[in-house]
Amino acid sequence: MLAKTIHLLVPLVEDLPDEVTGKVDTVVSWVTTIAIAVCVLGVIVAGAMMAIGQRRGEGGEHAARLGWVLAGCIVIGTASALVNTIVG
Repeated sequence: MLAKTIHLLVPLVEDLPDEVTGKVDTVVSWVTTIAIAVCVLGVIVAGAMMAIGQRRGEGGEHAARLGWVLAGCIVIGTASALVNTIVG
């Protein structure tokens, strides 16, 4: 999966060593884990702001923010499928 992406980015190299693909896979997995953690925190913060803003009558504004956070979560969750579709 990731090797195809690397070949797209580096078209002059035919076969990359396992050392390179292993390190890239490690970096991608770390970035994915951090991105998922940021998504969870984003949903929690948006929910907390909705709860606080409800008392002041600002719930609708924070609901829109939650929508954007959830849209970001969807993009992050489907990133590998999107790349596979483009590369594949």
